[in-house]
Amino acid sequence: MRRFSGRKRFIFSFLFLSFLITLASVSPALAGQAVKALKQLDDRYKTDILLVVAHPDDEGAATPYLARAIDEGKRVAVVFGTRGSSGANEVGAEQAAALGAVREIEARRALRTLGIENVWFLDGKDTATQNVLQSLSNWNHGAALQQLVRLMRLTRPEVVLTFLPGTFIGEDHGDHQAAGVLATEAFDLSGDPAAFAEQLAGPTKRLEPLLDNLRPWQPKKLYYFADADKEDIFRGLGPEYSVKDVAKSSKRAYWRTAMEEYLVHETQAKSFADTLKGMNDAQIEKLITTEGYWGDALRFVLGKSLVGGTVTGDIFENITPDPIAFQPPHGLQESGGMKSAEAAQGSNKATGDIKQLTSRDLSMELAGPWTFYAHFRQEHGLTHLPHPEPPEIALQVGTTLVIPLWVTNRTATTQEFAVSVDLPAGWTIQSGAGKFTIGAKQTDAARIEVNLPAAVSATTDAAKKNPEMQEITLRAESNGRSIGVVKLRVELRKRALPQ
Repeated sequence: MRRFSGRKRFIFSFLFLSFLITLASVSPALAGQAVKALKQLDDRYKTDILLVVAHPDDEGAATPYLARAIDEGKRVAVVFGTRGSSGANEVGAEQAAALGAVREIEARRALRTLGIENVWFLDGKDTATQNVLQSLSNWNHGAALQQLVRLMRLTRPEVVLTFLPGTFIGEDHGDHQAAGVLATEAFDLSGDPAAFAEQLAGPTKRLEPLLDNLRPWQPKKLYYFADADKEDIFRGLGPEYSVKDVAKSSKRAYWRTAMEEYLVHETQAKSFADTLKGMNDAQIEKLITTEGYWGDALRFVLGKSLVGGTVTGDIFENITPDPIAFQPPHGLQESGGMKSAEAAQGSNKATGDIKQLTSRDLSMELAGPWTFYAHFRQEHGLTHLPHPEPPEIALQVGTTLVIPLWVTNRTATTQEFAVSVDLPAGWTIQSGAGKFTIGAKQTDAARIEVNLPAAVSATTDAAKKNPEMQEITLRAESNGRSIGVVKLRVELRKRALPQ
């Protein structure tokens, strides 16, 4: 060992001298250069809660909670899918695009009363329908999703709040559903570095007009609020917050702050404001917290938690400032790994139903938004969400019910089948029943159109308990065997959104 120590010292000295010579040769070029920090993302737009809704005033579904969150120091941003240009105007003569321009100003002014400044619009078109697929199409689904992903990456929310995607007896507005669908899709895509990757690319030249230079961002939790009349099926599926609690900063109840925010939407709230003028504080509180509007509490449904926690725990339970890694939705049948026996059974049942259906040689199934949601829940790990069985819809008396169907022939020959419909008294088939053929290896669309009566008639035991609710059954047969049975519950109303 001693014999090689001199050689080692020589090699070390030679390498050190070479390093000094190299450093001396480059240091003059570096010596005059200042150290520059790379640009960071703009923290002015970092948010804790991103609310995604359809129309100006839809934020009212959550404003008592938003007032609470802001009181607790949370940052909130809002995305509207449309400008609400198809609604009525209680103040002036403006309609259509002009009304939309007014409502955008009202929305920004209203949210400013809560302290919310960061507000965006997706440029979707206000769509009077209950069909989420029509709304998504009218919003230009792909472009709207791309923009919402961009806004999630810009605002980097910890929590996303939106409408529960599904069809329920209630207002059941297709645009509300579309907001929930897009928010769910964006939640699952904004953290994916392969999704809309052009948003993540850095500039290739000065004043880059196309590449956003954003970063992937995975939100941590997704919560829904329901657009449904019957709320019992949502109880216990997420946290709830009293609207009567008093803010530390303003010393006012959260319901009052939310009500005053709503009143700024004058084109929609003038008649409501006129009603309040003749009421005292006690009467107003009773109206808001007991007889309608928000009731005594806001209830949310937990869609996903990627950071664990409890179903009914606080919305910010387990959330820390640190970013989390992208988590793809496939295979996540429960929120954030919170698995329950009921959720597991629901997931397995949905998977089994799809497999059973696709294994038949000839089959008929319900199509349209109902089937879309069955696949949507499966794809996005939301099979634990409540949904009505059989499917349901509320329609106006004297109109037409359209039932979309898929018929699939997996055999190598043309097949004949027959469709029949069991209807309540006073309902009639307009078209779609009878005998049909379907070609080999084909999936074709079919539809049943039903004329609804001009008045409600209770004929079944179920209808006698709820005269407005009726059930219809479609049956498809081929060669004496059933190839599908579809049930649908329909509630008749004096007024309802078009199907």
